[in-house]
Amino acid sequence: MKIIDVVLSEGTTGFYFDDQKAIKKGAGHDGFFYTGEAVTPGFSKIRQKGEAISVMLVLEDGQVALGECAAVQYSGAGGRDPLFLAQDFIPVIESEIAPKLIGRELTSFRELAEEVDAMEHNGKKFHTAIRYGVTQAILDAVAKSQHRTMAEVVVDEYQTGVELKRIPIFTQSGDDRYNNVDKMIIKGADVLPHALINNVEEKLGRNGEILKDYVLWLRQRISEQKQSEGYEPILHIDVYGTIGQAFANDFKRVAEYVAELGEIAKPYHLRIEGPVDVDEREAQIKALAEITRYLAEAGSDVEIVADEWCNTYEDVVDFADANAGHMLQVKTPDLGGVNNTIEALLYCRKTGKGAYSGGTCNETNRSAEILTNIAMACGATQCLAKPGMGVDEGYMIVNNEMNRVLALSRRRKNS
Repeated sequence: MKIIDVVLSEGTTGFYFDDQKAIKKGAGHDGFFYTGEAVTPGFSKIRQKGEAISVMLVLEDGQVALGECAAVQYSGAGGRDPLFLAQDFIPVIESEIAPKLIGRELTSFRELAEEVDAMEHNGKKFHTAIRYGVTQAILDAVAKSQHRTMAEVVVDEYQTGVELKRIPIFTQSGDDRYNNVDKMIIKGADVLPHALINNVEEKLGRNGEILKDYVLWLRQRISEQKQSEGYEPILHIDVYGTIGQAFANDFKRVAEYVAELGEIAKPYHLRIEGPVDVDEREAQIKALAEITRYLAEAGSDVEIVADEWCNTYEDVVDFADANAGHMLQVKTPDLGGVNNTIEALLYCRKTGKGAYSGGTCNETNRSAEILTNIAMACGATQCLAKPGMGVDEGYMIVNNEMNRVLALSRRRKNS
């Protein structure tokens, strides 16, 4: 089966681009807008609409494979590629990548994806969002040419040894961290609530008191409102380095505070994502390794999740090897080609780290579906419900794709 054409269209994502540096510096609110000046290069406002590019590969039998280019909400922060605007990058795909795909035989996803991911322009790889969307389309194209699910293609090509099954879904609340928790409880989300704790004064507290109160409320709310007796979700809270800000990056004090949160959360297990952000890769690895060690010495079962500065496959390897966290978020758009996501998730499993197939609220329904296939094929520890921050939509997209993959793979086994 050959690719006979590449068709592109501009799209929007399920959320927004936000200038993380401006927010951390105390940007104000006016309804859904942030007030103040943007500080990250490329941003004209602190909050801008998210943009995507649909990449459609027309196959010689008339089928159309689809992937979508998207970048994370906090583009340009933590060592990531700059803001991704569709009108800037559609001409790049048309002129630089499409001619190299037209006429190609779809014999191996892995080989073609690795080739595209390694392509360069003026000595640099293409923007991560481009590589992300184009390789998604290639995976869909190979699956369509073989009349199988994308998950089955990945299991076979990478010999993952995984039997396809449901994996835990992690839902994110955005700033509506109370009402959205109620939705999560009703839906029976496996992991919740993310909570978006990205400001010390408003969301964490100078001494961490606001977050302590929130974790207590979470514990009580789940216990009071759970829909079945066996419901015991994992609590996973992303704090965007604010604990480090509050405690002047005293890593022992950070670990002590995190352990306190773990006790408040019981009987529910707690994960804390991004307890500190020290603005540099090697320092971040060292910081998370120290916090992880302090927690072990204290006998705490709270898990630290690495996020900031853990952007590429090489970063995932280095964080894992340094024991910099118990779980690593494979932030899927940041890795470029989805072949890198596959390799990163498998490396986490190999080294005994939690393999979190993450991403961003600022993706699309299509990228979420494709990455759900990949998370299942790699036996990820958990998979992010995306896009958006409304809970219901992201959970529906990921949950339903998961169930479709299982139903189709079962049918093939039984036929």
